[in-house]
Amino acid sequence: MDIAALITWVITALGGFYMLGSWLSRGGARAGISRLPVPVVFGHFALAAAGLVVWLVYLVTDKDALAWTAFGLLVPVALLGFVMLARWLPTYRTRSAAASAAAAGQRSEPAERHFPVPVVAGHGLFAVVTVVLVLLTALGIGGS
Repeated sequence: MDIAALITWVITALGGFYMLGSWLSRGGARAGISRLPVPVVFGHFALAAAGLVVWLVYLVTDKDALAWTAFGLLVPVALLGFVMLARWLPTYRTRSAAASAAAAGQRSEPAERHFPVPVVAGHGLFAVVTVVLVLLTALGIGGS
C-alpha cells in the first residue's frame, strides 16, 4: 500500500505541476490576474513537495513516525486544495462570459481559467486516494 501511495502521489504531483506551470505562464503570480491567492498556491505546492520527500524517506526507513508526518503534511495540503477548488469553480462556470470579454479585447481573465477540467478532476481524485492510502499505511492497515 505504501508503494501505491507513492504512485498516486506522483500522478497527483504531475497534474499539479501542469496546473502550476499553466498558471504561472499565464501570469497567475501577478496581482489582479488570478483569483487564487499566491500564498495558497505556493503553500499547497511546498507542503505537498515536503510531504512527498518525507514519504520517500519513510519508504526507505520504514519509520512509523514519518508516515504520520507525511499524513500530517497532507492535511493542510488538502485544505489548501479545497480553498483553491472553491475559488476555481466560479472561474470555470463563467468561462463563456470571459471568452466574450476576451473577444472584445479585454485581458481580465484569470490565469486559472485555462485549467483543463480533466486535469483538475484527476488531480483531486488522485489526491483523495493518496490521502487515504497514506492514512491506511500510517495506521498499519494493508501491510507495508
